[in-house]
Amino acid sequence: MGEPFCWRSRIRFSDTDASGRIHYSAMFRHMEAAEDEFLRAIGFPYADIEPAAQLSFPRIHVEAQFVAPLRYDDVVETQVTVERVGESSFTLYFMSVSNEAAVARGRITAVCMSTVTQKSTPLPEDLAEALRARRG
Repeated sequence: MGEPFCWRSRIRFSDTDASGRIHYSAMFRHMEAAEDEFLRAIGFPYADIEPAAQLSFPRIHVEAQFVAPLRYDDVVETQVTVERVGESSFTLYFMSVSNEAAVARGRITAVCMSTVTQKSTPLPEDLAEALRARRG
């Protein structure tokens, strides 16, 4: 079991709403960026596996819970943990921290889909193994 993967980002002005806090949809962009960097770090960037294997990884579930405000220019560290690895999908858990306090939690579940059949298909075994090795 690995330690959570950590990705650091900063809240941009375009991430905020009229209240000066992060807009809920922007949190998903930060989570997705952390997901991309996590997969790159374990050797499976989407850009490499999707076209070559005729696979894509659409999201079938996303959620976020905000526990403290994030504002423009705040630095946020998003920790990524593998929560579940199934036959054709996986779920990542996200914990975002700013100023040493939790600010948001979330999950993304992605399913492995054949771009030819447009149906779910088993995860590539090497990807599934890499994800299982990082399960929290």
